[in-house]
Amino acid sequence: MQETVARRMTAVSALAAATAFIVEVPLYFVYSGPPPDSNVLARLLIGILALGCLLVLVASLREMVRSVRPDLEWAGTLAFTAGVAYTVVTLVSSGLEAGAVIEADRPIDPTITVSGTYVLYGSVSRMLMAMFLAATGYALSRTGLLPRWIHRTAYVLAAVNLAFMPSLFFGNTPGHFYAANGWGTTALMGALFSYWLLALGIAARRGTRKRLAAGPAPTPAPVR
Repeated sequence: MQETVARRMTAVSALAAATAFIVEVPLYFVYSGPPPDSNVLARLLIGILALGCLLVLVASLREMVRSVRPDLEWAGTLAFTAGVAYTVVTLVSSGLEAGAVIEADRPIDPTITVSGTYVLYGSVSRMLMAMFLAATGYALSRTGLLPRWIHRTAYVLAAVNLAFMPSLFFGNTPGHFYAANGWGTTALMGALFSYWLLALGIAARRGTRKRLAAGPAPTPAPVR
């Protein structure tokens, strides 16, 4: 039952986080110039809610791994730690953006104006996301909890995130693909991660249904 509860929580939190992220990302492309405060604050609020769901996801993923393979708890813990660190870094960045927008007496584009978020949203987040995806992919590949394509795509996305880490050397123009705060480094990576979360949530939900239909699993023999 512990595995079933963890699966259910993983599915629900992944679907909720993915939905919020998918709604948030397009809001960055609605205006060509500085967006109104309402746009910036709305997308930040949606992102904050998504990150809350992500915290639930990383905790439930660790529990799901631990319940079936206690010897792989280290991998689940690494994924949990990287996921929490990514969430905290992104929340700090969101707070800096929101504060700047609230304080300004005119519309500003915080992706350019708030220079403190360049590396946080970019290289730092890419490193943490790569760690989370790689650890999650390894744990899922060793446990067989979800379909193989989930952990394989996690490895691919981890490599892509690592490839964007040097983007901090390429300026701060959001319209550029490969820049510290470029749309490839931030928006594209966020969108790809969103759809991967959506796929993970769907796979976990289907796995939960199959698990419940199969009945209780036999109690594993103690590890000697």
